[in-house]
Amino acid sequence: MSVGVAVIGSGAIARDHLAALAQIPELDVRYVYGSDLSRATAVAAHYPGAIPTTDLDRVLADPAVHGVDIVNATPDHARVAVAAGRAGKHVHVEKPAALNVEDFDAMTAATAATSLMVGQTVRFQPAVATLAAAVRAGSIGRPRLTHVSWYTGYVWPGGWRGWQLDREKSGGHPVHNGSHCLDLAVWLLGRAPVRVFARSFPSFAAGMQVPDSFHLTVRFDDDSLALLEISYALRKHADVLRRIVVAGTEGTLAHSTEDDPGLHSDAIRPAPSSVENAMTAQLTHWAEVITGRAAPLVRAVEVRTALITALAAQRSLDTGRAVEITDTGMADQAVISS
Repeated sequence: MSVGVAVIGSGAIARDHLAALAQIPELDVRYVYGSDLSRATAVAAHYPGAIPTTDLDRVLADPAVHGVDIVNATPDHARVAVAAGRAGKHVHVEKPAALNVEDFDAMTAATAATSLMVGQTVRFQPAVATLAAAVRAGSIGRPRLTHVSWYTGYVWPGGWRGWQLDREKSGGHPVHNGSHCLDLAVWLLGRAPVRVFARSFPSFAAGMQVPDSFHLTVRFDDDSLALLEISYALRKHADVLRRIVVAGTEGTLAHSTEDDPGLHSDAIRPAPSSVENAMTAQLTHWAEVITGRAAPLVRAVEVRTALITALAAQRSLDTGRAVEITDTGMADQAVISS
């Protein structure tokens, strides 16, 4: 069975999604939607047969479209996801799914009869998937501490478009890209955050409107802890240095991209082997979700919890004070019991 899908968005990330979708024979991209037809046409050219369009109603009315892959700017995610859900379509949406909890809850409600999957791509990276499986198998006992150091080069110089630098539209850096680390911490520890303290360090790109680097200290409801240090402003595009440590009552797991094999130069900068092909794995899983063969690996309650924590982290940056977190809904659905 060929599963028809539409890509909603015509930016750089849309090209990455089309490249991944082209590797999944089960999925067939029928449309690329964008607000600018020339941009949509340029992106659609990367997938044979994909129709460029500025008519979202046409996409959602087509019975051959079973799911929509939303990769446009964050402020438009909720509008499109709600419309798609009400049209009976499955929804895959780039992170962050929404800029506020109300919008995310509306997206969840609108897709109750189909499915909503958020693209937390990090979960599908080979090294992270292996590490998470070991935690779930109990190899370190009860997880108590997650420490992530995440340095990469995507936002400086000139890597972000205007809306990404506008805090009102991106949610600020803790929401826009912090959701990767926060989702990872919530997933690995399997508990509900109760307190977050954030400090920003605009040390790599001090001229940006949003801080390029920040630290988060997150306390969870079983007193476990996440220490997250994040920078997206390394000078060279796609530079990656990431270390993950998960310590538990019976042992410790760790991974560093420094341990990945491979050669690098200024001319050739392949993705670390521990992170490559994650988007293809993620969208392959989405095909399983659409066809009813799997439930979304990325649970809505975890995404909601990470979003609430990211919003609290932004308030902590604004005030310089720790922020208490309540009512994430995660406590009743924790994966790893205390």
